Amino acid sequence: METIRSYRDLDVWKISIELVKKVYLATKDFPKDEIYGLTNQMRRCAVSIPSNIAEGKTRQYKNEYIQFLYIALGSSAELETQLIVSKELRYISKEVEDELLEDLDHICRMARNLIKGLRSNVKYK
Repeated sequence: METIRSYRDLDVWKISIELVKKVYLATKDFPKDEIYGLTNQMRRCAVSIPSNIAEGKTRQYKNEYIQFLYIALGSSAELETQLIVSKELRYISKEVEDELLEDLDHICRMARNLIKGLRSNVKYK
């Protein structure tokens, strides 16, 4: 098993970065009047996920790390809601919604497993 030296070594962080890119692509054609609304909100939530994973990993104490992982999970729930709203408003297709929700679900499962591992002192990648 590889040693985790940095948040950049975490698979959950890497996958979250990929999600950010997908969200930016999915929102690029949203109506211009949404630029300061849903577009901005979705992008900020998406960026918040890997950002909080990174910040938590750099914290000195395990409980702080876990808290930041929970914040990332909260941002994931926000983004999930915004994806559903975007689909309802027909800003994204069902296929795009499904792909992004699947990615989010994968990230959330990984984050929860990381939390469990941290609580039991097991190392996960």
